[in-house]
Amino acid sequence: MITVGIDDISIYFPKLHFEIEAFAAYRNMDFSKLNKGLGLESMSIPDVHEDAATMGANACLRLLERNKISPKDIGRIYLGTESALDGAKPTATYIIEMLEQKYGAGSFSHCDVTDITFACVGGVDAVHNTLDWVARGGAEENRQGIVIFSDHAKYSLNSPGEYTQGAGAGAALIKQNPRLLEIEDTWGVSTNPVHDFFKPKRKITHQKMVQEILDLAKEKDTTFPEHLSEEIVKAIPASSKKDEILFEENSLTIHKDTPVFDGQLSNRCYTDAVKNAFINFKENAIKRGRYNEDTDDIITEQWSRIVVHLPYAFQGKRMFPDVFMLDRKETHTGASIIKQIGEDPSADETKMAGFSDSEQEKIKNGYRRLISKTEEYQKFTANKIEKTQKASGFVGNQYTASIFLALMSTLEIDLSENNKLEGKKIGFCAYGSGAKSKVFQGIVQKDWAEITKRFNLFSRLENRTAINATTYEALHRGYQIESVVKPSGEFVIESVGGSDVLEGHRKYTWVD
Repeated sequence: MITVGIDDISIYFPKLHFEIEAFAAYRNMDFSKLNKGLGLESMSIPDVHEDAATMGANACLRLLERNKISPKDIGRIYLGTESALDGAKPTATYIIEMLEQKYGAGSFSHCDVTDITFACVGGVDAVHNTLDWVARGGAEENRQGIVIFSDHAKYSLNSPGEYTQGAGAGAALIKQNPRLLEIEDTWGVSTNPVHDFFKPKRKITHQKMVQEILDLAKEKDTTFPEHLSEEIVKAIPASSKKDEILFEENSLTIHKDTPVFDGQLSNRCYTDAVKNAFINFKENAIKRGRYNEDTDDIITEQWSRIVVHLPYAFQGKRMFPDVFMLDRKETHTGASIIKQIGEDPSADETKMAGFSDSEQEKIKNGYRRLISKTEEYQKFTANKIEKTQKASGFVGNQYTASIFLALMSTLEIDLSENNKLEGKKIGFCAYGSGAKSKVFQGIVQKDWAEITKRFNLFSRLENRTAINATTYEALHRGYQIESVVKPSGEFVIESVGGSDVLEGHRKYTWVD
């Protein structure tokens, strides 16, 4: 029988990192809360010569070379990202342009290439789509595709999300009869059009721009006539500057890499979406005859490992109590836990209706904390989630790549511990703000150890360069001009724009 799934997977992260202990001192924060409370050790920081395209190309090249794959054997390359470099030209095309420097001009011209964007779930969406494409080709076509996931999780300085930053990319080879992980064609989905996290087009009026410049000048003790900003704005339509990019429209539209977000709302959306997607997954598994409630073990007990999207390392075990209890509703374990901590107060819909949204969430979070402190839950997370979060603690959030980094983390640790995973099931709970969750499961294949031993994930993490707060802020603000670490053996940004190309034209090159 033909199966489809992930044959191999590679990961790339920048050579720079900012240690959380140094970050905490820089921001006058309690390191223990970030480290012990959230599992944070360090955050990956892109160097001057890196972006989502270079990171994706470097991850993809690693995958191609490691498996001695010829471009003619690949039919599609899909990129999941929320760090796109252009509003029209897919970032995936920049990746192809770089790869063709290695494999020859036009070597990937036969490939279907595109970007898929849905916040942090975009990479899983690309995998889902490519799995279907590979399966539809059948044994005769034996299709192979590559899914890349690449992001820079950048937050505004001094924002509540700053300490969860990170960056990196990965690439997965999707094919029939995979050596690493078969992915079954049963998916649970939950979509809800909420506004928890987004990167909108923002507008700055002429009045605002001019006034900000005048205010800056005033800091240098420069004086201006009252209402000067209004007079300047009135003069723009008839001035020689009216067609310049700053003034050609009444306001300047900009896009920032840093998001607008509500952290508490996003956590609620994450938890609710995963729970509802899990319910949908269970329903679909029953419909397909792949799960029998009367005879089979509960789903989360069938999963030897549970891999989730990790905006920070401990997110998985902090958000999973809802699914944990939902799956044990009619079990002895569930009854034992209720005997210890009481019934879920949020189950009383009439009583909950009398509370505000924030009060309701406080009640729910209180019950989740009670669940998380039980021996049953702590044993569950230690066995099934703990290993997945270790790498995330050293890298930070990778947006679309985070869930795949978590998979590689547990596989490499399991290999080092000589654990037997062949034939075991791994559950996946993906999430993207905006918001959508997808729940699915994979089956570990017999060659998983041979594939995993080539990851060298944790050894590569040890060979990065730590930066100080001054360098971190210079990189964040774009003040750093030269690369902090001289690039070698990687694709890099060569230039953006120039006198001989169109505005914004990006050039990349390989550095030996």
